[in-house]
Amino acid sequence: MEAVNLLSSNRYTEKQIGYLFISVLVNSNSELIRLINNAIKNDLASRNPTFMGLALHCIANVGSREMAEAFAGEIPKILVAGDTMDSVKQSAALCLLRLYRTSPDLVPMGDWTSRVVHLLNDQHLGVVTAATSLITTLAQKNPEEFKTSVSLAVSRLSRIVTSASTDLQDYTYYFVPAPWLSVKLLRLLQCYPPPEDPAVRGRLTECLETILNKAQEPPKSKKVQHSNAKNAVLFEAISLIIHHDSEPNLLVRACNQLGQFLQHRETNLRYLALESMCTLASSEFSHEAVKTHIETVINALKTERDVSVRQRAVDLLYAMCDRSNAQQIVAEMLNYLETADYSIREEIVLKVAILAEKYAVDYTWYVDTILNLIRIAGDYVSEEVWYRVIQIVINRDDVQGYAAKTVFEALQAPACHENLVKVGGYILGEFGNLIAGDPRSSPLIQFNLLHSKFHLCSVPTRALLLSTYIKFVNLFPEIKTTIQDVLRSDSQLKNADVELQQRAVEYLRLSTIASTDILATVLEEMPPFPERESSILAKLKKKKGPGTVTDLEEIKKERSSDMNGSAEPASVNASAVSTPSPSADLLGLGAAPITNSAPPPSSSGSLLVDVFSDSASAVAPLAPGSDDNFARFVCKNNGVLFENQLLQIGLKSEFRQNLGRMFIFYGNKTSTQFLNFTPTVICSDDLQSSLNLQTKPVDPTVDGGAQVQQVVNIECVSDFMEAPILNIQFRYGGTFQNLSVKLPITLNKFFQPTEMSSQDFFQRWKQLSNPKQEVQNIFKAKHPMDAEITKAKIIGFGSALLEEVDPNPANFVGAGIIHTKTTQIGCLLRLEPNLQAQMYRLTLRTSKEAVSQRLCELLSEQF
Repeated sequence: MEAVNLLSSNRYTEKQIGYLFISVLVNSNSELIRLINNAIKNDLASRNPTFMGLALHCIANVGSREMAEAFAGEIPKILVAGDTMDSVKQSAALCLLRLYRTSPDLVPMGDWTSRVVHLLNDQHLGVVTAATSLITTLAQKNPEEFKTSVSLAVSRLSRIVTSASTDLQDYTYYFVPAPWLSVKLLRLLQCYPPPEDPAVRGRLTECLETILNKAQEPPKSKKVQHSNAKNAVLFEAISLIIHHDSEPNLLVRACNQLGQFLQHRETNLRYLALESMCTLASSEFSHEAVKTHIETVINALKTERDVSVRQRAVDLLYAMCDRSNAQQIVAEMLNYLETADYSIREEIVLKVAILAEKYAVDYTWYVDTILNLIRIAGDYVSEEVWYRVIQIVINRDDVQGYAAKTVFEALQAPACHENLVKVGGYILGEFGNLIAGDPRSSPLIQFNLLHSKFHLCSVPTRALLLSTYIKFVNLFPEIKTTIQDVLRSDSQLKNADVELQQRAVEYLRLSTIASTDILATVLEEMPPFPERESSILAKLKKKKGPGTVTDLEEIKKERSSDMNGSAEPASVNASAVSTPSPSADLLGLGAAPITNSAPPPSSSGSLLVDVFSDSASAVAPLAPGSDDNFARFVCKNNGVLFENQLLQIGLKSEFRQNLGRMFIFYGNKTSTQFLNFTPTVICSDDLQSSLNLQTKPVDPTVDGGAQVQQVVNIECVSDFMEAPILNIQFRYGGTFQNLSVKLPITLNKFFQPTEMSSQDFFQRWKQLSNPKQEVQNIFKAKHPMDAEITKAKIIGFGSALLEEVDPNPANFVGAGIIHTKTTQIGCLLRLEPNLQAQMYRLTLRTSKEAVSQRLCELLSEQF
């Protein structure tokens, strides 16, 4: 109470002690909080800058929800008032930032937001610095409200970067003008894409070039503070260049600058350089520039003393890997693995396994690499890795014999890791017959070699070996008696472990009473596994920690690349689905069945449930702009489907014949948890008969700034016109949120190309003679048409198509579809017959996607 009384004093020293006591020792549940709030209001209204500063500091220090409720509406008025002193503006901006971070729902957005943006032009750099911190946080949640800050931030940054150290004396730190403000402005610009205005964009590019140029200048001071301030601005500028990913020249220059830091004597600089180059490696513009530093990175991996820097070097090698350097990088990682710190061995093992599979052109190299991996770090090779080896060997006939020979030789080592025994047992059980013709690997030698490892293995491995033995009975009848003696022994038939005992009894009985034909049927070779994503990458992502909203931006930047140099799809996908065990869920059948209908409405008798229950809420209408986003996905598979102030939804999908898989990323853009997060895919009755959908469950809680992934497996049964609806319901800050978007699952996703020569095509085309096989529709245009302008557009369209002509007619896909479209458009626009023919000839030599897109653009412009 004494402290509260001190707040009403007009003496600075007494008021300061009162505020200090309250900030430190009074909690938000105190009975005196109302008296304290009244005293703070009086000080804020006093217009005394000293008293206002003390009050604002107290609000920020306490930062409780009660404080936010009381003052969140008052502080913005103080911030934007014309007569507020600069020191009070600084305190008001930082106080509002504190309240927004603790209670974002209580800080109202209003007219003051546009006025806050103009604080970036304030003459007092302290006010600009505080305002930039506030605007950056607000812009991350409400980008549209603050997009005008981009041009002002670029203008202010330009003035700082081009100024001499003497121009900003009060804000120059060791010859670096306003480094903290520069960093904050660069961070604010990372909330937005590159500026659309050419003048602003050019000015920003000039700023970034100046920062990169200054990094090459000799230091103006030998003090560490000078280099720290200078490098802080440089690294933030590089982060902005990477974020925009649109200026090839700047990206390459940034990469070269980081390359110089790789050999710097300062450990922190080496660490930051490696970390930034990992991101640069994902850009198509700078990937090749990053690869030029491969020798330096490998040297850092071998000689670096700091384990965290070595880990970043491993990450960079993984990021810069492609087909041209995969074998070199994998070999270096394997060499390093023998002496690597135990804390990062498992991560390196996963990365080696992913790279070996992703870039394996020669699968014998892949088998050698994985077996070497097991030999070097067997304890860190998870089950996902050796499961994946088995799947690939079974699916590729050309590598089965080599794999059997290699594992047979590897098993002859005196000490074999148990994972190697598992791989050897499985592969020899399936393909041991491929090497049995060599006397050095005869059936009996294979069996004795595996059985010599039997007693040293754990129960699951012994169970696998027993299955291998019964496979040998089918493959090699000549050693059937030897295997039966082993199965008949007391150590097997009376084993204390139920699983081993049951297998021994059943396998012995099967080998005794079954005929040769039945035995061959039961024990036939395993069929190929269906193509599916590898779970190794999911395990790596889980180990690296939860994803962030920025992962959605990587979907936009992901480089398309031809995996494994064949027509087969890549086995490892950048967003692989995590499964508990590949052997348990190889087909993805463990997914929860999808809900194909909306939640049933509650009965009229339970009104309270209707009012207070989330689950009873009706499905929301489609979100604004969702139709436009849906149209963009007709011709692409990856990107951002929906985004508002709270939520960002990204998609990554793949389709093959009548099957598809869609990865949906839900990103929480706020700092507050989403509770009861429930995404539901809804199909109409007609659509349910045409599409079979399965969804994986999603965690009902999404942390602030985090991202969760949902997998949808799709099977197209018959043709369809509609699209499923994705309905998302969750609670944010106590408020129930409900929105719906259309999922871009369209019929064209399941089309498959057909290759044929022009002769075959025209032969089939002439067979379409029935009346209903060619249809013409005539309808009125929305606007009057000028025939001359229309003809000019069509001719221009044909000229543009010439640039995309594929000289090989065999590569043309879907000629019938294109011909139908060109004929319809020709009739519709009343083109001359020779112009129609010209259009048709052009489309015959152009990709279906390009033609379809151009025709759609032309129609939309005309009608």
